[in-house]
Amino acid sequence: MSTVRPYGAWPSPITAALIARAQVGLASPWLDGSDAYWAESRPVERGRTTLLRRGADGVVTELAPAPFNLRTRVHEYGGRPFTAHAGVVVGVELTDQRLYHLAAASAPVPLTPESGGALRYAPLGLDLPRRRVIAVREDHRGAGEPVSTLVAVPLDGGPHEGEVLASGHNFFAYPRPSPNGSRLAWLTWDHPDMPWDRTQLWLAELDGAGRPSAPAPLETGPEESLVQPEWGPDGRLYVMSDRSDFWSLYRVQGRALTPVALLGAELAGPLWQLGARWYDFLDDRTALAIATALGRSSLVRIDLVSGLARPLELPFVEYAGVSCARGTALVQALAAVAPAVIGRVQGDELTPIASTGELAFASEHFSRPEHIAFTSSDARQAFALYYPPTNPDWVAPTGERPPLIVRSHGGPTGRASPALNLQIQFWTSRGFAVVDVDYAGSSGYGRGYRRLLDGRWGVVDVEDCIAAARHLVAIGRADPARLAIRGSSAGGYTTLCALTFHDAFRAGASWYGIGDLEALQRDTHKFESRYLDRLVGPWPASAEIYRARSPIHHAERLSCPVIFLQGLDDRVVPPNQAETMVAALRRKGVEVEYLAFPGEGHGFRTAETIERALLAEYAFFCRVFGISAP
Repeated sequence: MSTVRPYGAWPSPITAALIARAQVGLASPWLDGSDAYWAESRPVERGRTTLLRRGADGVVTELAPAPFNLRTRVHEYGGRPFTAHAGVVVGVELTDQRLYHLAAASAPVPLTPESGGALRYAPLGLDLPRRRVIAVREDHRGAGEPVSTLVAVPLDGGPHEGEVLASGHNFFAYPRPSPNGSRLAWLTWDHPDMPWDRTQLWLAELDGAGRPSAPAPLETGPEESLVQPEWGPDGRLYVMSDRSDFWSLYRVQGRALTPVALLGAELAGPLWQLGARWYDFLDDRTALAIATALGRSSLVRIDLVSGLARPLELPFVEYAGVSCARGTALVQALAAVAPAVIGRVQGDELTPIASTGELAFASEHFSRPEHIAFTSSDARQAFALYYPPTNPDWVAPTGERPPLIVRSHGGPTGRASPALNLQIQFWTSRGFAVVDVDYAGSSGYGRGYRRLLDGRWGVVDVEDCIAAARHLVAIGRADPARLAIRGSSAGGYTTLCALTFHDAFRAGASWYGIGDLEALQRDTHKFESRYLDRLVGPWPASAEIYRARSPIHHAERLSCPVIFLQGLDDRVVPPNQAETMVAALRRKGVEVEYLAFPGEGHGFRTAETIERALLAEYAFFCRVFGISAP
């Protein structure tokens, strides 16, 4: 029987300590024959990531034991940090960024020289007939921007920094040798484009020494994003393109693309991390792909001849990292009310082989996300996932409405995910409502929806977050006097803009968020150094717009309490962004709290940091809203 207690003050078994320590992170599923590989991050080991292999006999072996930390820093966001083929395994170590040959019961063997982390590699591909690794190399040794190239690193003969196979572009991705080793495909893009704006697909014959000969690009449009080129079992090249609005599967014919499957759903996403995989081939006629529509993903089998697609009926709402071999697949599968798993897909069944960890309470404590659509400014439609307060042990007094937390996701080309997120459940199980907004610019709704943010970052994203809150107030699902907004990274910028230029919210939380667009333009890393050209305007010609949309220059307009949480080793959004904003608010006398975490970068990884940050944010909102926390 439920007990009456005000919203926000419900005791919950979903504690900050549980969130920080009870579960591991899973990523990068990979099949090599019958062997399954995946990366596992461990908050209790200060966020260290290791590599696990499960053989056909079911035995799980750790291939990167401590202190090895499996992670690449290419583009700062990294990417797939390992590869395996025919039993040969190569991975990247975080501290020195060197490539290593990894094997069970033996020490990692370095394949690249010591560079103090200045040479970074990802994603990795094995060309075993030529005994080499093909990868993107990011070279930070010189002055100015790091230099990106495509390189081949020998598997034998001692450390080698790599022979350059292709150069001359700002960015490279997806080096793909053909199955017979005669050709090489890869992607490039150049400033000011991001990979979801425009990329080029290149093809070249490989000479006797394995070097590309006369590379040429495919015929693509001036506004077309290609991702994940893959050679099919039939020897033909496939790729995802968004020329039809949604990223869809195409086949390369000559120097042109022909559609294979146009499903009216996204079959890929923004390339924030190199080596991301949204599809693979089960056999010479069938591809298995992730299709995303209306805030939810499914696995679909695509007939490569007819283009017909059939979804698999599975109890999951999100997938990542499709890898196929011998008619089966390995994927990361995420459910709405259960822990995420790495699972084998065979036929229409998914069998878990690894889990993020079991939880010692019933799923009735979990709030189920509801996909909602609502009207925003200019009568445009926006979308969100709404999570009502949920706890079987407690009920609010009759007539009370819940406090609402509006989540503005990062990217800003990210999207809200319906997969179980214990940080969201932390709030809903205590009696808060949460709405995770897919504002204009979010992925998952086609290229046209992403383009709505062009030139209007800090405007339309903020309008959509405010519209989501007002919509929920209007239908009685949120308390108009207790509205808060929170976000991280680019979502932190949206949060600070909403608090500075509008008065819709009573409080806010910025997790390593952006307060000064000019400083971001000067200080950020290469990958995003021209991102704002499209989101805000060309620099420095649009300097006045940058200043007008930077909350730091308008702190006098911000008058509600704010909490800032910042990693001191953040290279994407440096600490001076938060510190300058905090100083300005303190001078004004606005209630502000600042938590800085040494050793943390862009995204918190250690258990202690995750726990402390979440508890501080909860205590902050309870204080502002007058909630007596249990």
